[in-house]
Amino acid sequence: MEPDPYLQQAYQFGVLEDFDHLYRYANLYEMIERRKAEKIVDALTEVMPGRATYLHHRNPIDNVREPYDRSSAAPISKLHALTIMAAEQQTMNFYMNVGPMYMEPIARQLYQEIGLVEEEHVTHYESLVDPGESWWEMLLNHEYNECYLYHSFMETESDPKVKSVWELHLNMELEHLRLAAELFKRHDGRDPEQVCAPELPAPVTFEPNKAYVRELIATQIDYTTLGTGYVQEAHERFEKMQEAIMGGEKAPSERVIADNRAKSGQEYRLQTEGEHPVRSLAYNR
Repeated sequence: MEPDPYLQQAYQFGVLEDFDHLYRYANLYEMIERRKAEKIVDALTEVMPGRATYLHHRNPIDNVREPYDRSSAAPISKLHALTIMAAEQQTMNFYMNVGPMYMEPIARQLYQEIGLVEEEHVTHYESLVDPGESWWEMLLNHEYNECYLYHSFMETESDPKVKSVWELHLNMELEHLRLAAELFKRHDGRDPEQVCAPELPAPVTFEPNKAYVRELIATQIDYTTLGTGYVQEAHERFEKMQEAIMGGEKAPSERVIADNRAKSGQEYRLQTEGEHPVRSLAYNR
């Protein structure tokens, strides 16, 4: 849904990393709880390797992106950036706070490793937001984004009881938006219509992503970042960060796969659309 090519690339880059996290956690889930991830992901996504998690540790300099221009960016672009930033922030907080509570050492270590990656992702997405926005403009955008999301949930919800919850919260956020607009007019001296879209964009929906993710894996799995751009080679700064983080040891994200193979007889995957798009990552049964 993202119209800006640079912002779209930022999301394509990130999805291959979180897709791989899903694969690592699915193996941990099977190994510790003896349960299958397909009960959770339903038929929306597959579970298989993406960009290997141990390759996600980058120098902080290379996690900062170019921000959108607040004066020319499409309203939906601002909403996308705020939504994914919030999701990554919540994910990071969960991994760093809940991860250490596991009894199993491999679980604590996996959460610690991926928690570090999610911290990188927070920077990756937060830096897409124009730092020139005033606090009142940021408040207005945040409230507008909450209205957009609650409206999306309400419009696409099939359960009447749950739909009523989204409607209730939408009504609350509409009042928050009204108050934010009054503050924006008073303190920024501008009309809220200069910032917000004249009408809510099309609702965000949950849909199968299998073909889309497979195409990204086939074409972008070997990307990393250099400055605010993307490259396909492990440059010197990237390799130094790898050594600083891992020190030559195998990462927990790699060990959890080996551990589950040893315990369950094979690693966990959910490949409903055929073999892995990258031959070297094909399922070795």
